[in-house]
Amino acid sequence: MTDYPEFAAAFPWFFPAVAGVFGAMVGSFLNVCIYRIPAGQSIVTPGSHCACGKPIAWYDNLPVLSWFILRGRARCCGRPYSFRYAFVELLTAALFLACWLLFPPAKAVCGMVFVSVLVAATFIDLDHMVIPDVFTLGAGLLGVLLSFILPALHGQHGGILVVDSLRSGTAAMQGLLVGSGLVLWIALLAELALKKEAMGFGDVKFVGMIGAFCGWQGAVFSVFGGAVVGTVWFVLALLWQKVSGKASAAAPPSETPEGEPAPLGFGMHVPFGPMLAIAGLLYFLVCHRWVAGYFASLGELL
Repeated sequence: MTDYPEFAAAFPWFFPAVAGVFGAMVGSFLNVCIYRIPAGQSIVTPGSHCACGKPIAWYDNLPVLSWFILRGRARCCGRPYSFRYAFVELLTAALFLACWLLFPPAKAVCGMVFVSVLVAATFIDLDHMVIPDVFTLGAGLLGVLLSFILPALHGQHGGILVVDSLRSGTAAMQGLLVGSGLVLWIALLAELALKKEAMGFGDVKFVGMIGAFCGWQGAVFSVFGGAVVGTVWFVLALLWQKVSGKASAAAPPSETPEGEPAPLGFGMHVPFGPMLAIAGLLYFLVCHRWVAGYFASLGELL
């Protein structure tokens, strides 16, 4: 066995297992990014440490496993810590595994980068109602760069490498520009109609990033798909709040236009980034064939 196809055929479990374990490790790093980047802290130093300030030993910092082994409490001081840390690691592991199972290796690697950005941006937006530029502008430029280097990201492979790279890079730039431009116009028109800010500029850049990885079709899908996801999420959370008299733990956080925390309701600001991320993820993993086919058919009719 001298090449990848032979090895993968002989050991079909090996590479999916590596993808899942690697995803859990990346998820652990994403937890660091989610906590430290909004606070303006380094993601490199100091190393992982407990809320009490003591360093966390490597054997207490195993992705997913440590939370269950320690039963959600720090060994050094006994303080409880959120299951969300393990959830982010599990989620990232599952998404890395999905990328590996659904796509050829080159696109799978690009997909792993993409879903890492989506996961980190989602939880930061849920916590702070802001998406840092590193996950919008930075990741958007990275998406364009990866499109030139690995043209399989946009389905360009099997031809002349230079031509495939140019086509893939062009698709990424189209997605970035169309996605950000579409959301910018929606935001401006909504602000004009409502006489107040309807969408943050971070969402504009975030959709551009999605377009860089998914093309303009994916950017358009994420905008309207995100609106559907957000509407369903908002309505269900609002109904739960009305029936139970308290906010659901799964409800999106909300605040007044002045930035003060407030119960979920109409007129409140809620983070739109998670909805965009869910729609972008659905397009990349599942819906791209159908949506691309729909736009192709629509183009022929026009």
